[in-house]
Amino acid sequence: MPSPEQWTRPEPGAGPAATAAQPSPEQVIAGLRATTEGGAELTQLLTPEGERLPSAQFDPYVADVDAEALRGLYRDMVLVRRADRESNAMQRQGQLGIWVPLLGQEAAQIGSGRALKPQDMAFPSYREHGVAYARGVDFRELLGIFRCSDHCGWDPAEHGFHPYTIVIGNQVLNATGYAMGQKFDGKVGNASAEDNEATIVYFGDGATSQGDVHEGFVWAAVYDAPIVFFCQNNQWAISEPTERQSRLPLYQRARGYGFPGVRVDGNDVLACLAVSRWALDECRHGNGPVLIEAFTYRMDAHTTTDDPTRYRLSDELEAWKLKDPIERVRAHLARTGGADQAFFDEVQAEADAFAAELRDFCFNMPDPPPERIFANVYAEPSPVLDAQREEYLSYLAGFAGGER
Repeated sequence: MPSPEQWTRPEPGAGPAATAAQPSPEQVIAGLRATTEGGAELTQLLTPEGERLPSAQFDPYVADVDAEALRGLYRDMVLVRRADRESNAMQRQGQLGIWVPLLGQEAAQIGSGRALKPQDMAFPSYREHGVAYARGVDFRELLGIFRCSDHCGWDPAEHGFHPYTIVIGNQVLNATGYAMGQKFDGKVGNASAEDNEATIVYFGDGATSQGDVHEGFVWAAVYDAPIVFFCQNNQWAISEPTERQSRLPLYQRARGYGFPGVRVDGNDVLACLAVSRWALDECRHGNGPVLIEAFTYRMDAHTTTDDPTRYRLSDELEAWKLKDPIERVRAHLARTGGADQAFFDEVQAEADAFAAELRDFCFNMPDPPPERIFANVYAEPSPVLDAQREEYLSYLAGFAGGER
């Protein structure tokens, strides 16, 4: 039976461990608080006010991030947020069937996405638009998925970015298998850094309750797979809060599988970059896997079919607005003289132009031909699929104005 200390004292200094299987009320409260607040072990390099905090462990991983690089991270987040807001608006206008907002999670996605090297592979869920942008995927190529006209608009091998996965947690198994293949192919622990690879997989706090995620943890641990499990804990699994998902902070679940877990401020792009670089580096050297819990907040609905006002309070949202990932970088740049108002105005203008291009593309996006649905289903030709395609096209041709 697991030691009670593992689940009744989630953070250092939270009090003595329970001596029986039933925790005290105080210990339960301490455990729940650690799942809903950052806690003592939260890694943070930029405070919400833009103050730079030192970290002996992680500062070396962002030693190259000067004012210019930080301006680049700021620009990335502003552009991604603007594209996200425009896509959300286009769904409301009937141009997209659905949209999955990333509002509030820009730092977690840009920070981790920019930590990847070209040879690495990323496996997203369905909200990682910022990671896609960081991997060089044209944002317009994401729209076909949500317009329900395409399965995947980009080449996964070219960008090192797998197609979106809708089934909750399934991508963790896919990513673990890919990472195991990297190890079997000798892509870890080599003298040349260019010969080493790693995999990162994204999922939310709700997915940690899925069996696929735990199976991925088991396989990765047994085979020392070079994979970073990147959990974006945005506090809500649709309408279920994190405290109903776990008594422990999610990063501490890694203990049960025998690999390290780290909790990072998911609204701090610098910390997300540093921790992700560290974790990916561990994996490339053969010390994986690693679990990262990015402690962030979903500022919008789960999807455009969701109404968050039915299950969470507005004061919670207002409290998290003060921790905005973009504003803290802006405050730091302004405080340190790393950027002036002209720079911020220029980025905003670029973001508006980016959104206008995206909007124009979406409104003029052609409908795909009906046979498109049969494309890229199998890697090799399939006589069964060919027969189904021919039967379907013949059926359509029987209607007035139908085409063969």
